[in-house]
Amino acid sequence: MRLTSFTDYGLRMLMRMASTPDRTFSTADLADEFGLSRNHLAKIMQRLAQAGFVETRRGGGGGAALARPATQIRLGAVVRLLEEDQPLVECLSNDGGACTLDGNCRLKARMRAAESAFLANLDRATLADIALAPRRAA
Repeated sequence: MRLTSFTDYGLRMLMRMASTPDRTFSTADLADEFGLSRNHLAKIMQRLAQAGFVETRRGGGGGAALARPATQIRLGAVVRLLEEDQPLVECLSNDGGACTLDGNCRLKARMRAAESAFLANLDRATLADIALAPRRAA
């Protein structure tokens, strides 16, 4: 299984927020910390906020924070959200892709089962299980 960078960065952002749950994080701060595009992280943050994983606040003292405790955020749910419309293989896409083997292929069922097992494993873990250790002041 290979996750998109969108999901990878989304998980990293959530892990960072879970490490200091009483703090808000600006997209700019996270972009600097991860060495990534602020614009790209803003899109991820928006998706996480729309799904209710994070809350965002504008203005001074604003930023993003977890919308609920890390113990209540299942990794499988996050991956399903961020990998939406990203099928494991083309034939698992909503429109079935352009596979010429459709109807003859037995791979599709195996891939669907593997994807389900992968997500079921992630459903057994929470964000709290993978949160970064809190950073200590220097």
